[in-house]
Amino acid sequence: MNGPLREREDAHALLAAEAERARAGAGRLVLLRGASGTGRSALLEAAAAHAARLGLRVLRTRCSPEDTALPFSSVLHLLGSVPEFADFGPGGDDRGSAARLWRLLRSYADEGPLMVAVDDVHLADEASRRWFVEAARRVDRLPVLLVATERSQYDIDPRPTGLSHALSPSAVRTHTLAPLTGPASARLVRAAFPTASDRWTADCVRAGAGSPLLLRALLDDLDGAPPPTAVPRTCAALYPGSYPAAVSWWLDSAGPATAEVARTLAALETASGTGPGSGPTTGRTTDAPTTSAPTTSDPTASAPMAPEPTNPDPTTTRPTTTGPTGPGPMSLDPTSLDPTSLDAMATGLTGTDASATEALAALVADASGADPARVSGWFTAMTRLGVLRPDADGRPRYAHPLLRDAVLSGWAPARRQDAHRAVAQAMLRRGDHLDAVARQLLGSAPAGLPWALRVLRDAGSVAARESRPEDAVRYLRRALQEPLPDDLRQRLLTELGSLEYASADTPAGIPRLAEALDLPAQPRDQVRTAIALGTALVGRGEVRTAVEVLRGLEARLAAHPDLARALQTASALLSDQDQTVRREAYRWLTDTAERSPELVGASGQALLVRYAATAGDLPAREAMRRLRTLLTEPADPLAEPFLLGTAAAVAQWADELDEAERLVERGLAGQHPSLLHPMEQALLDTRWDIAAARGAYATVLAERPEAARRTGNGPANADAHTLLALVETGRTAEARRLADTFDLRDTPDSWELNRFLYARGVLRFTEGDVAGALHDFLECGRRQSARAVLSPVVTPWRSAAAECRLVLGNPQEALALATEELRLARVWDTPRTMGRALRVLGRATRGRRGLELGEEAVAVLRDSPAEAELVSSLLAHGVQLTAVGERGRGRDHLREGAERAERLGSVRLLTYAEHALRSAGGRRTTPAHTGSGALTGSERRIAELAAEGRTNTEIAKLLHVARRTVETHLTSAYRKLGIRRRGELRGVLEDDVPRHRAG
Repeated sequence: MNGPLREREDAHALLAAEAERARAGAGRLVLLRGASGTGRSALLEAAAAHAARLGLRVLRTRCSPEDTALPFSSVLHLLGSVPEFADFGPGGDDRGSAARLWRLLRSYADEGPLMVAVDDVHLADEASRRWFVEAARRVDRLPVLLVATERSQYDIDPRPTGLSHALSPSAVRTHTLAPLTGPASARLVRAAFPTASDRWTADCVRAGAGSPLLLRALLDDLDGAPPPTAVPRTCAALYPGSYPAAVSWWLDSAGPATAEVARTLAALETASGTGPGSGPTTGRTTDAPTTSAPTTSDPTASAPMAPEPTNPDPTTTRPTTTGPTGPGPMSLDPTSLDPTSLDAMATGLTGTDASATEALAALVADASGADPARVSGWFTAMTRLGVLRPDADGRPRYAHPLLRDAVLSGWAPARRQDAHRAVAQAMLRRGDHLDAVARQLLGSAPAGLPWALRVLRDAGSVAARESRPEDAVRYLRRALQEPLPDDLRQRLLTELGSLEYASADTPAGIPRLAEALDLPAQPRDQVRTAIALGTALVGRGEVRTAVEVLRGLEARLAAHPDLARALQTASALLSDQDQTVRREAYRWLTDTAERSPELVGASGQALLVRYAATAGDLPAREAMRRLRTLLTEPADPLAEPFLLGTAAAVAQWADELDEAERLVERGLAGQHPSLLHPMEQALLDTRWDIAAARGAYATVLAERPEAARRTGNGPANADAHTLLALVETGRTAEARRLADTFDLRDTPDSWELNRFLYARGVLRFTEGDVAGALHDFLECGRRQSARAVLSPVVTPWRSAAAECRLVLGNPQEALALATEELRLARVWDTPRTMGRALRVLGRATRGRRGLELGEEAVAVLRDSPAEAELVSSLLAHGVQLTAVGERGRGRDHLREGAERAERLGSVRLLTYAEHALRSAGGRRTTPAHTGSGALTGSERRIAELAAEGRTNTEIAKLLHVARRTVETHLTSAYRKLGIRRRGELRGVLEDDVPRHRAG
């Protein structure tokens, strides 16, 4: 794509003036210097055309490295056919030959003014260069304008001295061509694509890197894909490929050493997942590991452009002999801006940080075998030209991903892989971050190097521990390409399959785990693999297959009873997702425990305690006594997670919420981040259950269930809790959208489905669809009963269904459901289950007996951590008292319930309380929902300890609660006290002391 020369007015004026001077009989050498691609040749051609129009005879030549074997080759090409030089070869008389050639030039000058145009004089043979220098000394009295172009780019291998080195300043006029400024580049883009947006134009300008050659080549390639098509990030999207060809020529002209450095830098960037504005990690291993954003799995993929830096002072003037300076986004019409401002916007350069540049130069030099000082100098030169741009940390990066990709496109894949390995090894030697070294190895070929395998494995472990499963997956996939013994391959496959499943790549994860299970390995490693595979299969809804996998391995572990027991426990736990398989698993576990208790182990016995609790056969106190005993017994590391998770779930049901939290945290701390295990999700589910039991709706809603594991396409436990929290906080429209996300007709059976049915029933009841709510509660009960889950510790569906029956005018059915609920609640005997059952039975019974039951419900729940259940019972009993004429007592209960509901954040209960108060002829007093008076006892105690300067961990140890409990209470305290920071606690609590005591 041809077009006018931009920003070359000074050069044109100089050449025009020197042409007139030559016509007057006084010649001179004009040397046009500039980097590759800055338009030296185009300017020379324009000057030649102008000279011809003035009547000068033009002699021209383009020097080439292929002609250096023959002395005076460039001069001979310039002067034309010289018969006496026909047989001239190396070793001839240079001085005599030079004199004859000079006489020939003078003979031409005698005929009329001349312009001698020599392109790329730096490529001329040595004899010709000496002749040009001598000619420059002597043309001042001849009508001869000698114009030469010379490459003046900084390269890794130093170049010979320039043509003007031996000349007096009066004998030569030197003009250095600067890269195109932003406005000039933008005008070129606008000329080719008049409708281009400012952002698209700026993108092209950055890819052009101040080089007319590169920019015109890019515009040629983009002619078939004009805007709004995005400027490509890879050369594969360009046609016919003028741009990568131009970049390749630019690299070839710079020499092999420079090309090696340029490509090594590009390879380092792609593996680091960086572009302008971000860079590879260069810290030491003593620092925290990097947490940079994950890269694509292809180590050569281009990274997206980072946001452009801020704009510098627009009054700064740019010298004409320097590269572009000053960053800034292009957001306005280029024609309406000051040129200096537009230059800053389009190029976006800032001053580089010397230490960051030197560190990167040392790394690239080490990997490419170059001189670090020369590499640092090349970085500086390329930044001045616009090829490189400093990132946010001052490290030079390619100005555009397309430019970086073009630099790499000329490299053979094997060479590129070697470069990645060399960079990785150099980074390892200097102590760079493990993650940064591993990213480089992703682009390298397997070489069987022990250090490379160690880096990839360790980086995978760090990434998994830091919850970056995508990075961990990439590192382990690359590690598996190395030559490995079977046992190590088995362990890596298990970790990779677990991580792939965890990162939602289930189709890849399960085959990996199956492959690992088929490889020879130590029995303990086989058990880990089988448990991971079983967990993945259950997650896909294949419960029976999962249990069969575990039992198949169990049959081969007769010599390892501890491992066999771990598999038995895992089988029973995983069977929870299917009621048929669950009945079979627990029947077998129960029979085995009765015949030979030692065969089921502590974790198996804990599962049987849990089973008895849900079946309504065991009191909470006895269940916790048994579990605490089991927790004191030595446990195999493979079986301990099952024991801890089971005990945590039962402790939550037993209203031992602090103990449950401690068990959850202990269990999660023991989980291997790279191994799939069913108890990890079970522990997370118990954490949700605890938050819901406390009425910590903000906590529930802060951890939305998007990332929660789901069985097939069905809802997860987190979805059920989120749905209930949305209802309680008055966000019923949002709750409805969540409920409609799932089509429960095709959802496979699971305990999570039953939880969600219960939650949806609560939503329907709140919306006024009582019949629909009753259907959901009864369906939940049918499914729970089929699983032998009869106790209300999990889902109190009978109480909920009884309330629906009352609203629908069926008191007898309601009474039967509530009576059965209370019977089962008395077996379990905890305040939460008892209080709820008493409340609903009191409403169904009515009369004096109903009042007694309601009063008992309130009394029981006052010692319970289930604040929401206490609020419901206060409100229900308040309505009962008001209905029988005890309006004063009734209003007191309603006011207390309203205040507690407000502190709890339950909009649903607060709305009901205020409506009930109005119906009872009362109104609320000013609630103590702010200030220290609004704090519960636990919140005040924790807030005071925090105000004293104690950490959350210290408070948790002092009060024997989980750290998460401390965090939850502090969050609630901050909200009630109207503060945001820990440092404000002391002042607020001290200010509130008199009022609190007076209250």
